[in-house]
Amino acid sequence: MVQLIDSDIQTREVLDWKGLHLLHHPAAACSKKLRIFLNVKGIDWESHIVDIKTGANYDEWFLGINPRGLIPVLVDDGAVHIESNDILMYLENKFSGSGPSLLSAGGVSEMEDLLNHENSLHMDLRTLVFRFYFPGKSPSKPEGALEKYRDTGSGTVGGVKDQEKSVQIKFWETVKNDGIPDETARKSALKFRAAFDELEARLGDNPYLLGDELSILDIAWFIYADRLILAGYPIAKLHPRIDQWFKKLSGRPDFSKEVVMPEEMMGMISTARSEQEKAGKTLSLVAGF
Repeated sequence: MVQLIDSDIQTREVLDWKGLHLLHHPAAACSKKLRIFLNVKGIDWESHIVDIKTGANYDEWFLGINPRGLIPVLVDDGAVHIESNDILMYLENKFSGSGPSLLSAGGVSEMEDLLNHENSLHMDLRTLVFRFYFPGKSPSKPEGALEKYRDTGSGTVGGVKDQEKSVQIKFWETVKNDGIPDETARKSALKFRAAFDELEARLGDNPYLLGDELSILDIAWFIYADRLILAGYPIAKLHPRIDQWFKKLSGRPDFSKEVVMPEEMMGMISTARSEQEKAGKTLSLVAGF
């Protein structure tokens, strides 16, 4: 469980916040995951938008709350929690009596293992989104943004030097210098094909990934599936059971309202897809699907 300790937090005002506060962005994948969870459970919370498009997650104020510069962040009566899957497990435990239980029959340990596997693919998801959502070159950070990011905030999580910031900086520097080559995109796509094959088998004739009841795992993978379908991943062709599962969840208002993309973003993705089709560089073609 990633809960920051006092010395990690430099933006001290949040320590006095009462109630449940979520720092998030409407279009960010992990923010969507948490909002769906809160919808399903019927939990009241206060919204704080962090505009990642303008780099607000690299501002001193935000890095003083989360030294990793990532959203979402949960502040619960002054306690600061980071990392979306850890926040999901924290909230499920705290609000176990609210709404439906979203744990598996195997309990906390099994769910944590399953979510760790999903989380291990997060950078692969980012790789495919950056490669296939944007026309032309993949986006990069403005000049000086990474230096600001590197030098701001406590740099610690749990009171010890945190390595996650180095992982984030390496990703952005690689994208800036090399873009996202075909082989890198192909490897990430193949990882998702293997993961979805496992989920397809797990799903079988069940309505949800862990059986008859909706769980946190369904919420987590729904967001990945939504992101990948927009990138051009042929989920209906490769994983028909997962496709039907996805369509069923998409029909629920508590899910669907959180994955609506702004028209501007959809227009950009459409332009990118047209360019990729003309160049023979769609996700399916690059991955060999």
